[in-house]
Amino acid sequence: MRCPFCNQDNTRVVDSRPVEDNNAIRRRRMCDACGRRFTTYEKVETIPLIVIKKDQNREQYDRRKIETGILRACHKRPISAEQIAELVNRVETEIFNREEREIQSSEIGELVMNHLKDLDQVAYVRFASIYREFKDVNTFLDELKKMLN
Repeated sequence: MRCPFCNQDNTRVVDSRPVEDNNAIRRRRMCDACGRRFTTYEKVETIPLIVIKKDQNREQYDRRKIETGILRACHKRPISAEQIAELVNRVETEIFNREEREIQSSEIGELVMNHLKDLDQVAYVRFASIYREFKDVNTFLDELKKMLN
């Protein structure tokens, strides 16, 4: 592993521990050349997953897109970065547990909404309004009524 500070490749692991969700290993490393410490995460490589978009185009799965959507929905809400990371991990675990090579983007959106509904109702409505492309106030109200029931 190369040191991100001095770019030397003589680093060593000084501490290893599983990440809370047990999907990765956190490694604390130290560079023998400059003495600085940094953290890396080791994760099992999964099968490549293809996402089928609404227009039927296909693209490679990108975890950051889920994170970005959730971050936008949670903007200015009392939700910690840790809670968002946990939510993304739960969604991603559900996706990969299906063991399919392709998944519809709509299925990913529904998974995110199901988890957001439990975390924060305002974030849920924000995500749903963009994801489901609310055209008018009535569509928005219909979604709110579903949520309240």
